[in-house]
Amino acid sequence: MSWAIRRKIAVLAGCLAAVSAATLLARTPSHHPAAAAPTPAPASVLVADKGDFRIMVSGQQVGKEQFEISASGADWIAHGTSEVQTSDGATRVTGTLQLHADGTPGHYEWSTQGKKKASATIDFNNLTANMEVHLEGARPYNQTFTFNASPIVVLDNNLYHQYAILARLYDREKKGVQTFSVLVPQELTPGTITVDSLSTQDVNGKKLEELTVKTEDLEVHLYFDNGRLVRIAAPSNNAEIIRE
Repeated sequence: MSWAIRRKIAVLAGCLAAVSAATLLARTPSHHPAAAAPTPAPASVLVADKGDFRIMVSGQQVGKEQFEISASGADWIAHGTSEVQTSDGATRVTGTLQLHADGTPGHYEWSTQGKKKASATIDFNNLTANMEVHLEGARPYNQTFTFNASPIVVLDNNLYHQYAILARLYDREKKGVQTFSVLVPQELTPGTITVDSLSTQDVNGKKLEELTVKTEDLEVHLYFDNGRLVRIAAPSNNAEIIRE
């Protein structure tokens, strides 16, 4: 099972240990002027989160994802692991995304294990992304993607916590339809998505904020409870992602 964002955008990671370099300040002798205080880091648009999602298709659970989004120095790390049952058996997917405080991606790693094994690393630099891909039984190769505009988001296959990051980048004060460049690493697919707010919706007797994510041929609905992503629905695919 693979849905989310491709140009039909689908949504699939490795282990990244990203450590921000510490700023070291030399001690200033007492007879010298005091060193200027370092500039405070900008406030982050991201928030810490941790949890589990059930991956449902046509009302049946086909997989599960565990994820955590946490600060790492001045940066943030979003890590997720999914296990999904497919017609070819179980597939395990992991993804680790390093983000700057403003939510822009810096580095991403993913891997998948199942009938076939694959992995890749991606480095982002402004409007380009350089990827090194490793496929089982083949020589590694490199590919570069160029985007037309920022912001850029990563929405990979079966790693649904990345929608929570997308939602944090949506400007709720501005509201309205907002456009994002997107990369689906496992599909080797760049593209464009739009996000819009449908304000508050009554879902099973509970008031939830709803955002819609659209491509040319797919629409995904995101639901939030006090800022926490609790449900993702893709009606045309009979797919639902439900937070436990």
